[in-house]
Amino acid sequence: MNRIRLHNTDFEGLNNVYLLDGDDGSGGAAAGDEVVLVDLGVSIPDVRAELVDGLAAHGHDVSDVDRVFLTHWHADHAGLASFVQAESGATLHAHEADAELIAGGEAALREERRRQRDRFVDWGIPEEPRQELDSFLAGHNDLVGDPCDVEPFSDGDTFDVNGRTLEAVHLPGHAAGLSAFADEAAGEAFVGDVILPEYTPNVGGADVRVDAPLSTYVDSLLAVVERDWDVAWPGHRDRIGDPAGRAAEILDHHRERTRRVVDVLDRHGPATPWEVSDRLFGALETIHILHGPGEAYAHLDHLESHGVADRTGSDYELSVDDPDVDALFPDVDADDDADAAADRGVEH
Repeated sequence: MNRIRLHNTDFEGLNNVYLLDGDDGSGGAAAGDEVVLVDLGVSIPDVRAELVDGLAAHGHDVSDVDRVFLTHWHADHAGLASFVQAESGATLHAHEADAELIAGGEAALREERRRQRDRFVDWGIPEEPRQELDSFLAGHNDLVGDPCDVEPFSDGDTFDVNGRTLEAVHLPGHAAGLSAFADEAAGEAFVGDVILPEYTPNVGGADVRVDAPLSTYVDSLLAVVERDWDVAWPGHRDRIGDPAGRAAEILDHHRERTRRVVDVLDRHGPATPWEVSDRLFGALETIHILHGPGEAYAHLDHLESHGVADRTGSDYELSVDDPDVDALFPDVDADDDADAAADRGVEH
């Protein structure tokens, strides 16, 4: 496996494209092995050139690519899909929940924009920042590339890739179709944005199709803990040497953020997701106008679903005095997972 690094525009560090061609880095690819990629990057000329150069550094042309496995539909992971397919005829694999968005189906894209606009109203985003966000999103339409053909898969489907088996593991939250590709025999997985080594993936704003976004994401983090891979290869930045421990840390982050949301409601009374977001993150611009209130909404929705908050219109207010936030999350100890990883000699 080799990694190709691609720049992007407004996202979380360089994108990782993983090249699975049977080569261990010493030029030892077997004759007849497929050229397989996991994830791509945004569809702009500079990034396209980086992909071409990155493949050439490992002895391949774009036309050599046989298959691409896409962790989810976001442009920084799937934008170049149509370019690669047009050059090579490669098969594009994506989870069934995201396949039509990646394919560029007009109905799916229109529905996504409609859902976003409805959410902007539900979250109480004022007109001026809403217009700024609409303008920003419209100005980045070129990142997604042209329509393409996508072969959908379901959770648990397996694929033979140059002598090893990759299992599709559906881990929604950040995106409805987000999936890891796990090589259980090797104890590793390509996880996209399920977990990241430095940032916490946005939940609530990154894909407004996800119902109960925080609860859904918590279930996915628990699945990562239970799988207990030795290594995860994320969509951004560097390898994660203790995926279970990192998932537990992110769970703890969301537990603490929920406490902060409870504190905002306790101190200031009923508030919209936009108002809670302002208390949490301050002034927002561009894509963060989507991600900030989306994240606040995810936590407010989590409180409402557990009977801790009530919603009236766009306003949420506490319905329980001094709620037990710990009871709203599973008890997973990141320190215990880190210690277990250390016992296995795994980087943390």
